[in-house]
Parts: sequence; structure tokens; C-alpha cells
Amino acid sequence: MTTRAVWFALFALAAMIAVPGTAQAQATRTWVSGVGDDANPCSRTAPCKTFAGAIAKTAPAGEINVLDPGGFGALTITKSLTIRSDHIEAGVLVSGTNGINVQAGATDKVVIEGLDFEGLGAGLTGINIASGAQVYIIRCAIRHFTQNGINMMSSTPSAHVFVKDSFIGFNAGGVNVQANGVLNLVSILNTEIDANTSFAVQANGANSFIDIANSVLNANPTPISLLNGGTALSIGPSNVVLPPTGGFTSTIPFK
Repeated sequence: MTTRAVWFALFALAAMIAVPGTAQAQATRTWVSGVGDDANPCSRTAPCKTFAGAIAKTAPAGEINVLDPGGFGALTITKSLTIRSDHIEAGVLVSGTNGINVQAGATDKVVIEGLDFEGLGAGLTGINIASGAQVYIIRCAIRHFTQNGINMMSSTPSAHVFVKDSFIGFNAGGVNVQANGVLNLVSILNTEIDANTSFAVQANGANSFIDIANSVLNANPTPISLLNGGTALSIGPSNVVLPPTGGFTSTIPFK
């Protein structure tokens, strides 16, 4: 074989290898639609149907955006990721399972924004956090789960969950933090936690902390449950707790 023929063969082989790699490339921004298809590339003009279909095509630290209304299914998140719906109905409707599981890496950050979680009285937990550095839950509604609306049991040291501008109601428990041998912290701001059948918030364990500001805990049999040395802090006199039973460990004044 001549030198020219050898070079041509090598070039052809490289091209054959490169094609599958290109097909599997992940995008930093992907899209889902109620009328999408998970066989699509999840682009703006060819969106996917479910979050599970889109996540495989989304690069680490990338973002899944909701293009139009739909129910987008349960999901397990294993990397830094943002899922965002900007005032478009984005449902996570589940039965017999969790809505979203976060099993991210020790330095990963996850943002879940603008989603509507419905457990139908048969789903387990709305958002279950097992690992990851930081999880932001913004403008979400979480209802009718048989366990907790949000369950924080992270194995990541000093893991932190932020809940903002959300509604958590009609579940067995509202927000539960139970440290898994390491420090776990949940911060709640501008959120209403209503009519859960057990508790509004619960801190279970000496390394479990909840701090709450500008929020309403209403019509829960036990608004604040502290077990085994758990801590709940009120940030200023900014919270409404009805009925006024149980209590915060302490109040941190505004500065």
C-alpha cells in the first residue's frame, strides 16, 4: 500500500470514529415540551418529551428548559444541573415512587425551579436528596405525597438545601432533614407549608439544622418537630406558626 493510500485509510477510520462521538455530544441547554419526543436531540426546535430523556443529552452544569406545558415525569439527577420552567405548567406526576431524586456529586449544585409535583396520594417523596453540595428548590409546589414533600438525608458533608417561594402541602410530612452522619442544613424562605398530616418541618439528629424566614407553617398537627438533638432557627420574628405549638430552638435577630 502506498503512503498516500495509508493516509487515506487512516483519515477514513478517524471520520468513522468521529461520527458516533458527534451524535452523542451533550448540549449545555436542552428543551422539553409536552408534545416533544425523547428520540429528538432536545434542541429548541426538536425538544424532548421527558426530563429523563433530556438529562442524558444535557452536559454537566447545563440547563433543561420547559418550552410549553406538559407532564415531564420522574427523574434522578446525578450531576450539576438546572431544571427551569418560567411560569409554564411543568408537572411531575408520580405514583409509587419519588418525584425527583438528587444523587449528585460532592461538589455538584442542582437547581429545581418552577415545577409542580403531584403525588396523587400514592407517590412517596416529592424531592429526595441523598447527596450533592447544594440544592435550590425555587417556586415549586409539592402536594399529596405519602412520605415527605422534601426529604434531606444527604451523605455529603455540609450539604445545604435552599427552599424559596414554594408551597408544600397535603403530604405526610412537609420538609424533613435527617443528617446521614454529617452536617445537613435546610434554609426556607418565603414558603408556605400547609396541612401536612404529621409535621411542617422536622430536624432529626444533632447534625440536622433548619432555618426559616418569612414563611407560614399552617394547619400541621406538629409545626416544628425536633428529634434527637435537631435544631430549628427562626430568622427574626418573621414567621407565622399556626397552631403555635412546639417551637424554634432559638431566634436569630435581623441585623
